[in-house]
Amino acid sequence: MSDLRQQIEALGPAARDAARALAVSGTAEKNRLLLAIAAALESRSAEIIAANAVDLANGRAASLSAAMLDRLELNPKRIAAMALGVREVAALADPLDDADRVLKDWTRPNGLRLQKVRVPIGVIGIIYESRPNVTIDASVLCLKTGNAVILRGGKEAIHSNRALVDIVSAAAAGAGFPRAVVSLVPVTDRAAIPLLCGMDKYIDLLIPRGGRGLVETVVTHARMPVLKHYNGICHIYVHTDADFDMAGRIIINAKCQRPGVCNALETLLVDQAIAKKFLPPMVQSLRAHNVKVLGDAAASEALGEPLPVPEDWATEYLDLILAVRVVENLAATVDHIETYGSHHTDAIVTNSATAAREFLRRVDSSLVLWNASTRFNDGGEFGFGAEIGVSTDKLHARGPMALEELTSYKYIATGSGQVRQ
Repeated sequence: MSDLRQQIEALGPAARDAARALAVSGTAEKNRLLLAIAAALESRSAEIIAANAVDLANGRAASLSAAMLDRLELNPKRIAAMALGVREVAALADPLDDADRVLKDWTRPNGLRLQKVRVPIGVIGIIYESRPNVTIDASVLCLKTGNAVILRGGKEAIHSNRALVDIVSAAAAGAGFPRAVVSLVPVTDRAAIPLLCGMDKYIDLLIPRGGRGLVETVVTHARMPVLKHYNGICHIYVHTDADFDMAGRIIINAKCQRPGVCNALETLLVDQAIAKKFLPPMVQSLRAHNVKVLGDAAASEALGEPLPVPEDWATEYLDLILAVRVVENLAATVDHIETYGSHHTDAIVTNSATAAREFLRRVDSSLVLWNASTRFNDGGEFGFGAEIGVSTDKLHARGPMALEELTSYKYIATGSGQVRQ
């Protein structure tokens, strides 16, 4: 344990020093670094794929689900998308640029000028599971905002993550920055997590991305602020005034496009007034997409056949499994979401503007949608280029966390000899 502690704690001072150097760099310097990272991802793609192949083989040997293997896989298309995402972040406005960093500027009656200005957070620790693309998303967003980052990925992706961090660190060194602007916890020992959580002397913010167990471990041990999302229990409510064809397209997309991600649909709520007409063809379509459908007694009755009952309406399946519940009305829908949801992403399908406005007003989630897939709760889809995660917290950041959410602020006062009376 002492050796592990030394390994982990050694990352802190190096990251702190790197953050100080990065914080005073200009937008042009940071963008050159990001473009160098994008180019290196493309030129070293064969190396990335080879490392990822080891992780995939280990994942299959460990009987990871198809959805989890999908989250883990890196292929030429996904690497190209990663490089494109890096270039998109480079092209975005820098919230720390001189033209944008001043949030407020005012002068007091005594002549004291006050400014509220954006600043980097400092050193950010990110603990995540399975998806190696998070390594690049997190790195470039932190670099663009002048933050150093310490990454702790899951054991499933350790070889992929090592290759990706080596690429980023080498690009940083080539651009004149310390390699430690991005560093990776080199071991997969779970004991590393509470050790990171205790490094409040060096780490200013922790962001866990993963299952509820990971998030709760971080929240329990962290001695610094934590930005998090718990489970992505995402709902779609099909209202009495819904277009059935539209609802079907949205549901299939939300459940099936990438079932292993946090904004995938987990529970379908159908108004009882339309259940007998809507559910039979909908379930047929879901089964054609290899979705296992679970349901309550009312759903079984509407379908005309018994459905397995969900163990818990608050389950995040992250797989081709969907829970279906028939609800009395919009008010019952809101009650269900409030009781079992995770305040992540929830949607209504309806042609009624009145019903939509009521749903949007009453459902308190980081993103609430009208006639659109839950899959849109994503930094890239918001035009942010990438995201560090989707926060279900209410303070500092909520929803997709991108550039602005990775900054803090401070006040600057300019005087001419003023003293307090």
